[in-house]
Amino acid sequence: MISKTKINKRIQRKRNPEIIETMVLAKKNNLLELAKRLSAPQSNYTKINVDELNKLKENDIIVVGKVLGSGDIEKKMNISALAFSQQAYEKLKKAGCELRTIKEEITKNKELKRVRII
Repeated sequence: MISKTKINKRIQRKRNPEIIETMVLAKKNNLLELAKRLSAPQSNYTKINVDELNKLKENDIIVVGKVLGSGDIEKKMNISALAFSQQAYEKLKKAGCELRTIKEEITKNKELKRVRII
């Protein structure tokens, strides 16, 4: 586990205001694992395709990274991510998925109950 002090130090190194705000919000809600993943270098962020999301059993997912558009999806899901490619966004909307930013998800579901973090 990572301490809040260490997360504060990592926040100072970030330049993207959206990521900084999301990290601060995660830290305030004691979501330290999420804050730790957000504080990692962007090269370590997850890149996941739509077809890989389709294989997951969970319906509520947070992707600490970007959702890419390769493949198809056949079920409705609630997906929160830092970014969506244009093709992925269109496919997921067409399938009836609910898409949000991670910040919006934390605001809506403060404890992130029944949510899988990828």
